[in-house]
Amino acid sequence: MTPAARTQAAIELLDAIITGTREGGAAADTLIARYFSTRRYAGSKDRRAVRELVYAAIRACGEPPVSGRAAVRLLAMTHEGLASTFDGSAHGPALLGADESVAAPGIVPAWIGAALDRSGVPAAEWPALVDRAPLDVRIRQDADSAAIFAALPQAEPIPGLGYGIRLPAGTDVSALSGVVEVQDAGSQAVSLAADASPGMTIVDLCAGAGGKTLALGDAMGGQGRIIACDVDRARLSRLAPRAAKADLSIVETRLLDPGREAVELADLAGTADVVFVDAPCSGTGTWRRNPEARWRLTSDRLRRLVATQAHVLDLAAPLVRPGGALVYVVCSLLDDEGAGQINEFLSRYPDWQVSAPMLPFGRDHGRGRRLTPAHDATDGFFVARLLAPC
Repeated sequence: MTPAARTQAAIELLDAIITGTREGGAAADTLIARYFSTRRYAGSKDRRAVRELVYAAIRACGEPPVSGRAAVRLLAMTHEGLASTFDGSAHGPALLGADESVAAPGIVPAWIGAALDRSGVPAAEWPALVDRAPLDVRIRQDADSAAIFAALPQAEPIPGLGYGIRLPAGTDVSALSGVVEVQDAGSQAVSLAADASPGMTIVDLCAGAGGKTLALGDAMGGQGRIIACDVDRARLSRLAPRAAKADLSIVETRLLDPGREAVELADLAGTADVVFVDAPCSGTGTWRRNPEARWRLTSDRLRRLVATQAHVLDLAAPLVRPGGALVYVVCSLLDDEGAGQINEFLSRYPDWQVSAPMLPFGRDHGRGRRLTPAHDATDGFFVARLLAPC
């Protein structure tokens, strides 16, 4: 592909991504994969160059741009040589017009910026929210760590995480599947709030594909019981093969029917040493990996998520044994989903006590702890640990 053809490909992809964020379509990664699956002539260097151009444009625009062309035009103002690829060639973009629109630079949509400000996330920290993330992995505790470091010479231990290592973005770790699990350092850290140990009964109430389930099971040394629950069949179905590959036989999966969760969890009432709630959220802490997600979030969607989080917490509370713990986690930096959600829970359950989570990263925030990309070099999280009355 010529440089102009790469620019045109990026414009076409950005148009599809902008439409997808507006209409609830596929994520950027999926759209990029689909685009190149029908363009076999594009080599690996072409695909990499187009992908980097697309994500650079997404990161440069806080508000959704009017078009892919407007987004790339913004990028061309700071990227040397990019403007010259608007050359009107057969496979390139049309010549630049003096009066055509250019996307406005920014980091986050204005309404989200106001919400971050109210939540105590200063504007100086916002650029880190959309920086490219490194690749973090968790080594299985019974694995030969020396052999893993030999296989991954660029690996660096993550301070504070005994089994966490950091690699350059894009490192291929597929050959070590089951021995290492791709998991952001922040996600590894908040899993420690469960204080999981052998013999426990843990309910992972929003398990999804099970990244934190596997971390909890590893900390339990494969002894005890983990009941991993979710309402999403497709995501939950990915957990069993992952658990098998990690030699974790203590994991049970339970698909819940929305609206009937309390009935389907009734047999677990008062039995769990820990209920781990990694609640559905806005994902404002994970924009480093999917920066177009900040264009998808709306105030209406945020309100629905806050209501869902409160519902899940109300499902979780009866499952905790007397004196047991409820760990609440969201990969969000907004107080409506984090500190405020815990304040509301404690107003409904005044007999519960706050137990500060002991984590290697983060800062105290409200009645929990918050990790941010700028301060901790991790994804953003809020985590709180609450103890049931005895």
